[in-house]
Amino acid sequence: MWYLIYAEDVKNSLNKRMAARPAHLERIQSLVDQGRILVAGPTPAVDSEDPAEAGFTGSLIIAQFESLSDAKAWADNDPYVTSGVFKSVTVKPYKKVLP
Repeated sequence: MWYLIYAEDVKNSLNKRMAARPAHLERIQSLVDQGRILVAGPTPAVDSEDPAEAGFTGSLIIAQFESLSDAKAWADNDPYVTSGVFKSVTVKPYKKVLP
């Protein structure tokens, strides 16, 4: 089943985010390689594809897992969580309807 993982950043997270980014992307790439990612990316703090120093306010991942508990366990071990980038993480089942 698909699961939505939405995380909100702590304030002024850009430096922490950039430090943890390689490990975060490597972990997501393993899901991509398994065909388990529908979409993933950050939410810019300003209305721009490149928010520069404004940074980001969070991230969204929609991925396939065996269960809600598996999705939560995966999210809890993300480098952005363990390095203090995220202040909160929400994981919910997601039903893809379109396209």
